[in-house]
Amino acid sequence: MKPKIRRCGVLMHPTSFPSPHGIGSLGDEAFSFIDLLSQAKASLWQILPLGPTGYGDSPYAARSTFAGNELLIDLRTLAYEGYLDVEDVLFHPDFPSGRVEYGSVRNYKEPLSEQAAATFIAEAAKKEREAYQQFVKENQWWLEDYALYQVLCRTYHDSRWFEIWPKKVRLREDTTLHQLKKEHAKAIENIQVQQYFFYTQWANVKQYANKKGIQIIGDIPIFVAPDSVDAWSHRDLFKMDEDGRQTASSGVPPDAFSDEGQLWGNPVYDWEAHKKQQFSWWIKRIEKTLEMCDIIRIDHFRGFAAYWEVPKGEKTAIHGTWMPSPGKEFFSALKAHLGEELPIIAEDLGVITEDVDELRISNGFPGMKILQFAFSVEQGKLDANNTYLPHNCEHNSVIYTGTHDNNTSRGWYESLDEQTGDAVRRYLECPDDQVVWQLIRHMLLSHAKDAILPMQDWLELGAEGRMNIPSTCGVSNWSWRAENLHPVEWRIERLKSLIELSGREGI
Repeated sequence: MKPKIRRCGVLMHPTSFPSPHGIGSLGDEAFSFIDLLSQAKASLWQILPLGPTGYGDSPYAARSTFAGNELLIDLRTLAYEGYLDVEDVLFHPDFPSGRVEYGSVRNYKEPLSEQAAATFIAEAAKKEREAYQQFVKENQWWLEDYALYQVLCRTYHDSRWFEIWPKKVRLREDTTLHQLKKEHAKAIENIQVQQYFFYTQWANVKQYANKKGIQIIGDIPIFVAPDSVDAWSHRDLFKMDEDGRQTASSGVPPDAFSDEGQLWGNPVYDWEAHKKQQFSWWIKRIEKTLEMCDIIRIDHFRGFAAYWEVPKGEKTAIHGTWMPSPGKEFFSALKAHLGEELPIIAEDLGVITEDVDELRISNGFPGMKILQFAFSVEQGKLDANNTYLPHNCEHNSVIYTGTHDNNTSRGWYESLDEQTGDAVRRYLECPDDQVVWQLIRHMLLSHAKDAILPMQDWLELGAEGRMNIPSTCGVSNWSWRAENLHPVEWRIERLKSLIELSGREGI
């Protein structure tokens, strides 16, 4: 009988790489991180969505579901290629080493990316120009709309197309759009070239990872941002009125954590319109992501079974309704295009109903298990049947110490009450200073086929290393950066030893 492949990976978004330019990039640090994974025998690298971020800088509220984040473009590579002066790259502001200050980064990097694109347009060699033209031809179906959208966001100093932009622009009147494209042709091409830079650099990173035996796990938020080009250019696929304003919004109902639920504000899908188009937009979305990654994690997977719809005008999510989604039909259509074995991880956290489990299991998608959710204590006793405990994890699952939305494992443990903390130590059979490594060890020894730890847990960082606090918009969200990509040798060797011990070398 063929042994089941077991793997280990690390969650690290490219923005978190150390870099002299204030934010991680797709240059030397990306390749160094891949080398680090390879040295430790990790075979998975998980990232967050790669789209261009807007207000709040959340990768889960990108301005496009197809475009790449221009802030990740490596300026040093552009200088090596002759599109920037070396001095522009060598002399830069004194950015903080442990955090991304997005405003400062934008002020520095955006003008240089635009300058490099302008140089490319004026001076690129024939071979490079042909490669760019091929990129534009293959991606025109989303690229032109995105470039125009970005130009208009700057023109009107606001991305809220549904509130701020003139009506003819908001509703995409043909003559108006044609005139705008002529008027802003140079700026549109500049943005298209920047996307070419991003995709070229990312393709090199992915190719290097795959050569090293490392697969990349990408991420798709189920909903799009209201102030995105997707919502603006595909109003017919969302529940919107004739003026382009949402008639309903997404969210989650009241639960043990919130009496009012969560009103996310994303536009919700008009699934009947998607069905009439044979889910073509969604299929393109999955296909494009699979060009960039090897595996996809779908955030809020339960929304493919049913989603919480909140009517227009509501201030909270209390008065919402569960609305059915055509998940079975969609995944059937997706398999017809991409084959039966879809490389998808279903984020099935929270309150999950039988229909969600049935949709996931019938399609063979692994669910997620979070160790920080495993230690439920009642009347002083650990619930040994908690499905997140390592000994209860099924093989077709992906186990995490924590995710980008959780505290770091060190920060989580230090925040526990005495009773729960005692249960954690007794389960792991270790003192305080070994809790993080024992969580990693038990995770790797679990039956789950894949195991992922955030980079912060490899470094045993406390709460200061947290990536995001859900339902907040603080300056610390999405801004964590590693000080360097050279953990002390014993950390590399210890993880490598545990990966070998647990048979998670991915072969």
